[in-house]
Amino acid sequence: MQEEVLGPDDRDFVTALASGLEVILAFDEEHPRMTLSEVAARTGMNRARARRFLLTLHSLGYVRKTQRHFELAPRVLQLGYAFLSANGYQSVIQQVLEDITAECGESSSLGVLDGDEVTYVARSAAKHRLMAISLAVGTRLPAAHTSMGRVLLAQLPDDELEAFLARVTLERYTDKTVTDKAVLRERILEARRQGHAVADQELDSGLRSLAVPAFDATGRLIGAINISTNAARVDFDTLLGEYLPLLQDKARQIRQQVR
Repeated sequence: MQEEVLGPDDRDFVTALASGLEVILAFDEEHPRMTLSEVAARTGMNRARARRFLLTLHSLGYVRKTQRHFELAPRVLQLGYAFLSANGYQSVIQQVLEDITAECGESSSLGVLDGDEVTYVARSAAKHRLMAISLAVGTRLPAAHTSMGRVLLAQLPDDELEAFLARVTLERYTDKTVTDKAVLRERILEARRQGHAVADQELDSGLRSLAVPAFDATGRLIGAINISTNAARVDFDTLLGEYLPLLQDKARQIRQQVR
């Protein structure tokens, strides 16, 4: 059952807190430093409101100010670290991902479903770069076009999966991107039946990935673990014949060690 979520009009909804978080999230790889006007434009706030939130975040140490520009301060990392340290399994997961990279020479990550996106919460990077964008802890990618996303969507109850399919916009990234919702539904249901998912060059040309779900000892879903590789270097026989058993073995290891 999906947890109840407050709406902006609910009496218990704290608009100021939501707006402050929105200001923090306005900063990203493409907008690391912004003026007051740029922050206001990015958040849809007027200048006076954006200024109050920026100055409050500055006083709390979450934002740095240099003349006309604002940027996030290192203290923001505490917000993400609170999640990582509270889950109790970070050290186990990180070691598993590093073992995967050591055994197959490819990058491996743990992702969780957050809305319609997958958020990377742990990662072991291989030396070779796979995508035009940099992947790191905190990176968000569309769930519909990633192997981790499809494996996680496959864990949803049918009503939640149908709600996702009804609202999601399928953007085309490459000539292999699935943009038909009926086809996407079948790919997700296939992942549910098989226990794994493959995404082949749908998000970035040359990027091929494989993912399986990861559970703790009680059967609670932790997230999905994947292997990302280059399509020209690793064919499907290797992906499914060698990498899939490796991922499945590591998923069993996680289930044994995380309680």
